[in-house]
Amino acid sequence: MKPVIVVHGGAGRIFKEREEGSRAGVVRAALRGYGILKQGGSALDAVEEAVRSMEDDPHFNAGCGSVLNEKGEVEMDAIIMDGKNLDSGAVSAVKCIANPIKLARLVMEKTKHMLLSDHGAHLFAQAMGVPEIPGEKLITERSRERWKKNLEPDSNPEEFQKDLGTVGAVAIDSEGNVACATSTGGLSNKLVGRVGDTACIGSGGYADNCSGATSTTGHGESIMKVVLARLILYHMEQGLSPEAAADTALDYMKTRVGGLGGVIVVNSSGEWAARFSTKQMSWATVKDDQLHYGIYAGERHTKSVDEALASEREGF
Repeated sequence: MKPVIVVHGGAGRIFKEREEGSRAGVVRAALRGYGILKQGGSALDAVEEAVRSMEDDPHFNAGCGSVLNEKGEVEMDAIIMDGKNLDSGAVSAVKCIANPIKLARLVMEKTKHMLLSDHGAHLFAQAMGVPEIPGEKLITERSRERWKKNLEPDSNPEEFQKDLGTVGAVAIDSEGNVACATSTGGLSNKLVGRVGDTACIGSGGYADNCSGATSTTGHGESIMKVVLARLILYHMEQGLSPEAAADTALDYMKTRVGGLGGVIVVNSSGEWAARFSTKQMSWATVKDDQLHYGIYAGERHTKSVDEALASEREGF
């Protein structure tokens, strides 16, 4: 099986001045994940590494760069899933951790549970020796400014949600195993304790070797209503291609509940798709040593992996 990885940096509206950083960030994440797959590594390791790379990148609403809740704090959600045996691990409303995706993987591998939340996730992180970082370290100037703006009496937080995404990755490895990973800081000025689609299996992501893997981004409450990730795999089980399955599910979410979003998909034979109903979504994929990436509908740049790695070293 030829390995494939697809990543997204969130669907919505990406401001002009942030486009280059978003493109560079998804390209870097895809190349890192693909590096693992090329060396015979697992889809699980590849998606975790790709998402970790984006959590560390302040351009994205995950890890460092996450948006703030109503009290001005970062609370993050993440999920990882193994398509081989349907094992999954997730965390919700976690604070003071640089990489929630790593903690989600530990939940999957070191507990009998699938989802740990808030204080319980914090205690588990301590028990696992996951380093704690000051919450301030995760807060960017941009997130703080947006939070303050949303507190103003005449502000419309909904307007500000449009350019906020989640990050995610899906992959298939040389053994034919698929995996997905998704991580987010959620919605700006959300209620304390709000958990969106990301940490919910079947909504924020799903992986099953029998059909494929998907990771979602967009309006969390809408995604949960239609259980978007699982819905896409259902359409693929009915014989649709990844692209047709993604479009069908996104269209249903839009017409049924008025929700917009984006998805990345890979099926069990290595076909992939990156589709969105929002204005933009940063995405990148590597297959057959070719990197493809874009932000706008219909935009697709292609480079060889060697060329991409060379320009990465020189600074994208």
